[in-house]
This record gives sequence, structure tokens and C-alpha cells, in this order.
Amino acid sequence: MAAVITLRGSFTLVRRLASAHQFKHCCLRVRPVRLECPPHAYSVRIPTQQRYLRTSCAAAGPVMQFKLSDIGEGIREVTVKEWYVKVGDVVSQFDSICEVQSDKASVTITSRYDGIIRKIYHDIDATALVGTPLVDIETEAGPDVAPEKDVLETLAVSHEEHTHQEIKGHKTQATPAVRRLSMENNIKLSEVMGTGRDGRILKEDILNYLAKQTGAILPPSPFNEIQPPPPRPATPAKPKEKALPQPTVPRPVFTGKDRTEPLKGFHKAMVKTMTAALKIPHFGYCDEVDLTQLVRLRAELKGVAESRGVKLSFMPFFIKAASMGLLHFPVLNSSLDDACQNITYKATHNIGLAMDTIQGLLVPNVKNVQLLSVFEIATELNRLQNLGNVGQLGASDLTGGTFTLSNIGSIGGTYAKPVILPPEVAIGALGKVQVLPRFNSKDEVVKAHIMNVSWSADHRIIDGATMCRFSNLWKSYLENPAAMVLDLK
Repeated sequence: MAAVITLRGSFTLVRRLASAHQFKHCCLRVRPVRLECPPHAYSVRIPTQQRYLRTSCAAAGPVMQFKLSDIGEGIREVTVKEWYVKVGDVVSQFDSICEVQSDKASVTITSRYDGIIRKIYHDIDATALVGTPLVDIETEAGPDVAPEKDVLETLAVSHEEHTHQEIKGHKTQATPAVRRLSMENNIKLSEVMGTGRDGRILKEDILNYLAKQTGAILPPSPFNEIQPPPPRPATPAKPKEKALPQPTVPRPVFTGKDRTEPLKGFHKAMVKTMTAALKIPHFGYCDEVDLTQLVRLRAELKGVAESRGVKLSFMPFFIKAASMGLLHFPVLNSSLDDACQNITYKATHNIGLAMDTIQGLLVPNVKNVQLLSVFEIATELNRLQNLGNVGQLGASDLTGGTFTLSNIGSIGGTYAKPVILPPEVAIGALGKVQVLPRFNSKDEVVKAHIMNVSWSADHRIIDGATMCRFSNLWKSYLENPAAMVLDLK
């Protein structure tokens, strides 16, 4: 006698039941089913030797392993810092999956699939290797879903091989997700200007290209050109309230036990960088700079910059003066190859700023300083400092530097012996600004704002006289800021 099973619910439940039977039995006979119930109730008559199904079988979507791709810079492992999804969440392409930290930068990993998160492979602070799965994503069933290429097979070759696309003989760098976005919008990647590292085309480049074609207005992006932010609305001044003093140093906790932990992230990168720096013969040079006139100039411009939403410090003037000096002494903006046979003179001035962040010492750099005004440099510095405060500096911000200034004076130091960051050949350490007595041209004792600077140079290619002349030129721009106007471009 045939058994009768009554199911109450939607057709989806019937399809799932049918799919389950399909995987258990290799042969199915589909016959009409007699309905014996009111709407939303269906009867399926199942004999002992045959299966009677009312509808066709619908297989579930494939589960894809979303792997950690090669993010370049020779990185082979990262630390998972934060998950933006959990098991069961629905994600779309370009949605943030997690944030990982390498020994060079923090990177946000985005999804290349539409689907549902089914498995997460790593815990917070766990180490993930390039080519290993991050999550499993159940994708929508369809012929257009292609499995992800096994990254492990491409590690032996250049990492550019699987991120390039040949278009009419022109090799274009773009990730698979960006290529798919361009295909969906019928955009030729050869016509898009990439703003990523080495000309890589980013998602923002595709969206900006679409905006230019359609006339749409997109929100500002850090990948776009630097633009002054709109002025902040004027707010009525509030009476100052006496604030209670806040502790500046956290209370130490004594556990009484030794603790051993592995080096990770930026600490691991520092070991590698400083070990390489030890091979460089350092030449040191120190001097003091009278910033009295610059202090007055900044006081006049500070309010103007704040009205545009930008905090103006002394650092933009220091950076711009360094760039103007590098135009006269390009050897300080160069690099020496490992064999010490060739010098590469860098065309751009990507001046780094050593920054104390919650993740440790980081050195983001301001790109193309030779083309920027003091205000544009201040705008970019504000962006880098805000990202550094929350640990969101990207790889593009931390790589490509050609010259570095370290502002040890922001913490309170006066002198320092800075260590060169390979492959750069020079670095400067800026002390704090002190009010000290000095003699003027009339032999009168006056109040002066004095800052000490300490330079380190690669003595293999930079001699003492060159370093001294560069320092004197840089110093003259800062002591007479009006003279900078003559050479500004």
C-alpha cells in the first residue's frame, strides 16, 4: 500500500524534499500528484518502489571557497583583525568581508561573489596564509558562477599574472571583481585611468569613469584628487567649562609572569626594515632653525585653513620646503640598488611622515609633493593622520616613499638619530619648537622659536657637503617663509 505524506507550506519545501530524494536515488519517475487538501497543502503519493513528484527538482547553489588572494608586495601571510560578516549573512560583490593586517598595511578584503556566508575559517588575531580559504560562500545557482582560481598554483609566478588583462596588446592591471564590473557596464579597461599602485584599476576608477559618461556625481573618495573640503558651518561659541584633569598614562598592571608572543604585523616589518638599514653607513648632521617668522605666518593662516575644514600645523611647511630643496639636490631623493651599481633618481617627491599610531610606528607618505600647495599637503596630512588614529592606513599610503621626515618633537624630543628607511637614502628628525633667547642683528637678546633638526644620509652616495647644503636651503625657506613664494609652483 502506498504511503501518503501531507506537506503544509510553500512549494520551496516540496522542491527541497524532491532535491533530497534526487541525491539518494539515481532514477526518478515524475508523475502527476493527486491534491487532497485545500490551498497551501499538497499531497505527495510515494509508493514503495517509485517516487511521485509534483514539481521539478531545484539543486542548491554551489558553495565557493573564497580564498585570500596574493595582495602583492611579497606578502605571504596576514593577521585577521576584524570580521565584518558572520555565518548566515547575505553578501554581495564588493561587500567588506574582513580586515587583515600584513607587515606593511591594513587591507579590507571584499567579496567577489553574491551569496550567503556558510563558514568562517579564522578567528580574530589568527594568521591566514595567501591561497588558503577565508570563508565559504553559498552562491546563487547559475551558469555564470565560476569557481575561484587556486591561488596556490600561481604563487610560483609573478603575482601580476592573474591580475592583468590583455586588451588589444595593452596589459591592464585589475582584480577579477573590477573586470567583472567593467564587463557588466560595457567598459573597456584600456580606456580607464588606474589610480592604484603601478596603474592598477580600482573599483573607484570604474565608478568615476561611469560618472563622467553619465554626468552622475559620486561622493569624494581618498583615491580621487585631493580637494579642499567644504567650509564648516559657523557655530556659536560655547562658554568654556572647566574640565577635570584626565589621566594621560594608563595604570600599569603587574601580572608577575613572563609573557612571550610572536612578532606580527608592523612589528615584524620593523625587524626586517631595520635589519636592512643596518647595512647602510649612516652619516649624521644636525642644525637648529629659527621658526619665529614661520610661527607668525602660521598664526595668520591657521584660521583661514580651519574655515576650510583643515587643521594647519607646521608640518606642511616642513614637507614643502623639503620638496623644494630636493629639486636642487635630487640625489637625496634617489635609491641605490642592492648591488650598489646603479642610482635611480625619483621623479616624484613622495615624502613620508613617521607617525606614532595605535599600531606602532608607521610611515605614510604624501604623494607628489612637488605638485601640491601647502594647503593641499595639509589636507592630505589630515587624511593620513585620521586614518592612522583608527588603524586604517592602506598599502598605497604606506608604500612608495622617497624621502622621510620624522617629527619626534610632537612627543617632546629635541634631538634624535634617525635611521634610514631602505630603499631611501636620507631622513630627517625634527625636534620640538622651544622658545629660547637669541641675539638679533643689533646684538639684542630677543625671544626666538628654535627647532633642532637631525639628518641621516646614506654615506655611500651622499657626502657631508651635499647634506649640509640641502639643510641650509631647507632652513632658509623656513626662516624666511616669504622667500618660498618665489620658488613655489
